Amino acid sequence: MNSTNAHFIKIALQTAAKVKAKAVMIYADPLEDLNFEGRWNKKADLFLLSKKKTLEPNGDKASLLNHCKAVLQLPKIRLTRLGVIKVATTTALSLDYLQPGDKVVCAVGSAETGVLDQIQILDTAKDSEIVMSRGMKNIAENIRPEVFQTVLHLSIELAEKGREGKPVGTIFVVGDHEKVLPLTKQMIINPFKGYEEEERNVVAPSLKETIREFAAMDGAFIVSGEGIVLTAGAYLGAACEEANLPRGLGSRHLAAAGITNLTGAVAFVISESSGDVRIFKNGKILTQIEKIINK
Repeated sequence: MNSTNAHFIKIALQTAAKVKAKAVMIYADPLEDLNFEGRWNKKADLFLLSKKKTLEPNGDKASLLNHCKAVLQLPKIRLTRLGVIKVATTTALSLDYLQPGDKVVCAVGSAETGVLDQIQILDTAKDSEIVMSRGMKNIAENIRPEVFQTVLHLSIELAEKGREGKPVGTIFVVGDHEKVLPLTKQMIINPFKGYEEEERNVVAPSLKETIREFAAMDGAFIVSGEGIVLTAGAYLGAACEEANLPRGLGSRHLAAAGITNLTGAVAFVISESSGDVRIFKNGKILTQIEKIINK
């Protein structure tokens, strides 16, 4: 590991000790290797963040993997530094690695330049730029962790790539389907009806292109907590007071706020106009992940 990256990690660990952070998150993709010879803060959990499917251990005792509680996967698309932090924090909250009120120190940078260049301290109960709804617990209750992560990544990828290069806007409503379905109405014939459950499990890579095609239609995807896509093209018949949301958000966001206010579901909303992804729980925005604008 080069001296710049080692120095940044050292500062992140020292900072975590000073602020009594629950966790340290390090974006691993800029690092040429995972060897770190510095002193370790054993009171803070270490999470490595990566777009790679696996991080290769090298057997060295000084490897960050030997201190790592978990590797948090990032979607394989462009993310800002703040986007990396938001995705990682949301994932950690969904897995109960973090709780509202925990402090986290994040070290991020550019994988292209191979340098860590930013350290950020965040409080998951107070930092509204990262977690917009304070005190939110059990955000992925009754949703399998891999399902939450898959839909999160899929939403961000759809927002970035669209369908055939054209932007799409859609909603994924995940979990508590027994309460969600009675509040919906089909706008089209259910395209997933009649297929075996394993064929319509959102975790299956083979389903990604099918979802991308149907994302261009009006209506929402309804997904069970086990990951089964129950329907697409569904109208959400729940409304939420517009005053509860930031100005300028459209009907999809109002519908997502309404359905999550009346059920235990989580809604992922892709804005067709901006490409931003917002996650709703309990009628409120949990976080917002902005699309990188091409210049």
